[in-house]
Amino acid sequence: MEPFTIHDLEKRVQTRAKADPGTSYTRTLVDEGVAHCAKKLGEEAVEVAIAAVAEDRDRLIAETADLLYHLFVVLEVRGVSLAEVEAVLGERTRQTGLDEKAARKGG
Repeated sequence: MEPFTIHDLEKRVQTRAKADPGTSYTRTLVDEGVAHCAKKLGEEAVEVAIAAVAEDRDRLIAETADLLYHLFVVLEVRGVSLAEVEAVLGERTRQTGLDEKAARKGG
């Protein structure tokens, strides 16, 4: 079995966002709108942070999977692709993280 990648997740979310709402949790999220999807993303981010602080490795892994899924749902609702995010990340590798952060504060 081939490993499941972040690109596979993006494709799965895109496909499920167009599926019948009676059979797709993703579709029901999308139908609720961006505010609802963003709220779910925020909830998952908090759960990741709690698992990290609690040093619960298995829970951290599971919550991170949930977080990534909900992130891709929000990206789908807003029409943002993983390729666009990757492009920004690629641009950021041209300077140090400290320089990039300082540039954002000054701009």
